Amino acid sequence: MEIIHSLSNYPYSEKTVVTIGTFDGVHIGHQKILEQVVFAAKQQQLKSVLLTFFPHPRMVLQKEASIELINTIEEKANLLAKTGLDYLVVHPFSIDFSKMTALDFVRNVLVNQLNTAKLIIGYDHHFGKNREGNIEQLTEYSHLYDFEVIEIPAQDINDVSVSSTKIRRALSEKNIKTANKYLGYPFMLNGKVVNGKQLGGKIGFPTANIHIEEDYKLIPKTGVYIVKSVINGMEVLGMMNIGFRPTVDGKHQTIEVHFFDFNDNLYNQHLTIELLYFLRDEQKFTSVEKLISQLKIDKENAQKYLENNL
Repeated sequence: MEIIHSLSNYPYSEKTVVTIGTFDGVHIGHQKILEQVVFAAKQQQLKSVLLTFFPHPRMVLQKEASIELINTIEEKANLLAKTGLDYLVVHPFSIDFSKMTALDFVRNVLVNQLNTAKLIIGYDHHFGKNREGNIEQLTEYSHLYDFEVIEIPAQDINDVSVSSTKIRRALSEKNIKTANKYLGYPFMLNGKVVNGKQLGGKIGFPTANIHIEEDYKLIPKTGVYIVKSVINGMEVLGMMNIGFRPTVDGKHQTIEVHFFDFNDNLYNQHLTIELLYFLRDEQKFTSVEKLISQLKIDKENAQKYLENNL
């Protein structure tokens, strides 16, 4: 899959099968649409294209509303690369772009730049200035500009029973198993291992402190999670705490991972942490000794879970 930043950089003249959307999460509902796009393109010997936007339109149009996305743009690209798409076009979303009329969008973007032969969209798709464009207008314009429009029926999407909103809700409720089921893969955090206060090592539970650069990335609720990662080509299991370390008077939220049977230096490495299960809420203990006792219980519970579920 080739990633093209901005529509103005799209260089190809071959005919395409296109879909459009933010596709946050690249969940099993999105995957169903993308399967159709890739299949149709191969069947008709065309190229498959996903047009997506970054920043997310809500970041631009609703700046006062905080938005948390399931994927960073890099995570999304990595997931989309697995679908068989030929091209991912990431166009910068702006106020000016949002003012483009539905007709201009079809003519300038779909026809003149992406050379669309077939457009596959989910039901109730809207586009253009004030979301004025709809399936009826698309169908009308498709006759004018000679491309086909395929709307995936509501029933097909509803059969999957999943949405990005449902996944965010499951994560906010610490229901990792449900979120992962909807996603079709484990929810992940990607970040750099940075220096911490090294308290974990002093109490027998050394941790990798993960710094996530993207402030729009959804961070699950505070608590202890069972996780896995791949480090130097090897799968490593562990437990992660998201929280404020109240027992030692922490002031800022941290993401700390204790890997089982692993003690290499990870500073400055970029890690992908996959969340498998929620163990417990973060607690404040009356002493460090009681914290250590609980961490031993957490590790035992995590290992029992992994033995029964992996």
